[in-house]
Amino acid sequence: MRTLTEHRVNPANDKLTISVTDLAGAGGANHRYEIGGFSTENNPSHDDTREGELVILFQNGPINDAGVNGVTQEVLLAIVADRLRSFQAGQFACRENALALTKIEEAQHWLHSRTLARMQRGVEGTHQQ
Repeated sequence: MRTLTEHRVNPANDKLTISVTDLAGAGGANHRYEIGGFSTENNPSHDDTREGELVILFQNGPINDAGVNGVTQEVLLAIVADRLRSFQAGQFACRENALALTKIEEAQHWLHSRTLARMQRGVEGTHQQ
């Protein structure tokens, strides 16, 4: 298990823990991340999810073989981009959010570009390059 710390920059992020809890897969990336260190008790958006822990499972294995069995980095980037766009449309608009949004949109572009190139080569959804 590894612990990530690069998110720590303020009191909220200092309390949040990120653990990588599986072995790296065929492509060298991990597929299970556990986020802890928070309480949803005072969160108005809280539902009956597990208290104080979030597990993120990424796609593990070729889609053609394993089916869609987890989220992708594109999904997480879309969520963060949506939140930043919402902040930019409201009272918390700022230059730093605009710059972060631009970089996230750039990351989305390059990930989409990679996927389209893999589709054109007929290797998307496989472990082939």
